[in-house]
Amino acid sequence: MELRFTRRTAFLMVWDVLATFLSYLFASLLTLQFDELFATHEIYFVIGVAAIVNLGFFALFRLYNDLWEYASIDDALRICAAVAVATLVSAVFLWVIGFWLPIRVYVVALVIMVFFTGGIRMVYRLKRSHGRRLRSAASAEKRPRTLVVGAGETGSLAITRMANRDPAMVGVPVVAVDDNPEKRNARIHGVHVAGTTEDICALVKRYDVEQIVVAIPSASLEDRRRIYEICTQTDCTLKTLPNVRDLTMDEIQDVKLREVDLADLLGRDEVVLNTRLVSGYIAGKTILVTGGGGSIGSELCRQLCAVAPRRIVIFDMYENDAYLLKREIDSQYDDIDVQVEIGSVCDEPRLREVFEAYRPAAVFHAAAHKHVPLMEACPREAIQNNVFGTLNTVRLADEYGVDRFIFISTDKAVNPTSVMGATKRMGEMVIQHYAQTSRTVFAAVRFGNVLGSNGSVIPIFKKQIAAGGPVTVTDPNIERFFMTIPEAARLVIQAGGLADGGEVFILDMGDPVKIVDLAKGLIKLSGLQLDRDIKIVFTGLRPGEKMYEELLMNEENTLPTKMKGIMISTGKEVSFEEVESKLEALKACLTGTNENAIKVLGQAVPTYTYTPNDGSQGR
Repeated sequence: MELRFTRRTAFLMVWDVLATFLSYLFASLLTLQFDELFATHEIYFVIGVAAIVNLGFFALFRLYNDLWEYASIDDALRICAAVAVATLVSAVFLWVIGFWLPIRVYVVALVIMVFFTGGIRMVYRLKRSHGRRLRSAASAEKRPRTLVVGAGETGSLAITRMANRDPAMVGVPVVAVDDNPEKRNARIHGVHVAGTTEDICALVKRYDVEQIVVAIPSASLEDRRRIYEICTQTDCTLKTLPNVRDLTMDEIQDVKLREVDLADLLGRDEVVLNTRLVSGYIAGKTILVTGGGGSIGSELCRQLCAVAPRRIVIFDMYENDAYLLKREIDSQYDDIDVQVEIGSVCDEPRLREVFEAYRPAAVFHAAAHKHVPLMEACPREAIQNNVFGTLNTVRLADEYGVDRFIFISTDKAVNPTSVMGATKRMGEMVIQHYAQTSRTVFAAVRFGNVLGSNGSVIPIFKKQIAAGGPVTVTDPNIERFFMTIPEAARLVIQAGGLADGGEVFILDMGDPVKIVDLAKGLIKLSGLQLDRDIKIVFTGLRPGEKMYEELLMNEENTLPTKMKGIMISTGKEVSFEEVESKLEALKACLTGTNENAIKVLGQAVPTYTYTPNDGSQGR
């Protein structure tokens, strides 16, 4: 694990340097070598070399990363091994360059160094444990009887902190399970490993369990899905925590049990941002994010911060979300200049002011009207914002020499049956249109629904469950592709690093999920039972809504890229003249009726099918 310098790491390093000096000082006194060794200044060179070697091997053995408030016998043995190896290497190196010390001095120094090195870490453990007991004594919160899934390092951490009455991990660990046969019937800090994950339901009844903590973050995707499915068959509160090996000592202090959410139940292997791929067009640059206060736009801003841009410009119509996002980023990154500009992409003069003031190197265009039924009722507004707002932003990016422009599209642009989907498909054509002649690299990224975004089904379902139901689903067979907002943002940023111009990137969304299964999963996670506590009511498809979403049009195929999870559409390119003609027709329809606007949109996007929903829509 990567060594990160924190205040505690710095303190431990300074202490270990001092401990090296004291170890050799006391060793020379105890072996009656003090007068001989400290008669010259050479001994300070020897100790300096030993200190440097010690720091290097202590870092290699993770003595600056591990969680000493939960140290065990294994950790103490690792301290002994680190000190022994470092002392041996120091002795050999010094002997090779001509500095010799008696072997007994090294042996005694080794023992003393183990005492100093381990002692300071054990003192920290005692201090933390005492602090937790004091906090717990002041807390009257009920501690639920808890089953811990996983008897590895993360499970051990959870058991220890609950046993120490840590307010961040409230619970009484009464039993654990693990699928490793070698851990069967073992005891983890006094807690019996009584079975495997298949025994969870039986153990919940036997031990009167009220809470299940899933502490196996390194498990495979399929195993996590299986375990969560078993856990949701009980009436227990279900919680989890991150992998402790991914955290520094400072970060572990803030780790708390969290509720298992729908993203955990759906289970996707999260994509890690490839900073080497994207740093070239982001690091040290000014980045403009339109719609920057929205669900996708705000997460793009958060993920962009990891690649160290010089400035992020958040452009949005709604000041509250943009303001809160700026405060959030400012509190975490003091080296990134975050600016908020309020305005609409439909307002070309205002947008021009922003381009003129900041001269962005890259633009992520997330501003759009996306609510399908509302855009069915307001098609001209959808065309104005999603087509001509995009066109305004694209033209200014071309005029001001932006290096890269990434357009956020949607699976609803594929064979669209909604105004929103058709306008986003037209936005893709605009991107491909300008990519043919501009020096700016224009590309689009197409993906499906994101969990928890504004206006999506998840927040609606949660409100309905909180109100006692019913949960409304349009059709028992309706399916959608889903991914988490952070994953979608990371893939969009990485796609930008792959773009050469004119591509429509398609994100791998995995398998489609039935909306009714999402509703059932949320009901289970709320500790309720379907039909007994909450009912599901089917209401029929809404205007513009498809039963199934697609990521490819009929004439499209895909090509792989060097990044897992990102493909390129190989559909037919639209000619420059054809796009110009479509835009002129759409511009003219903005002053007419909604009916005419839908007709013109259908002519501009041949794959668009206007279908008043009668419950018969299919793929």
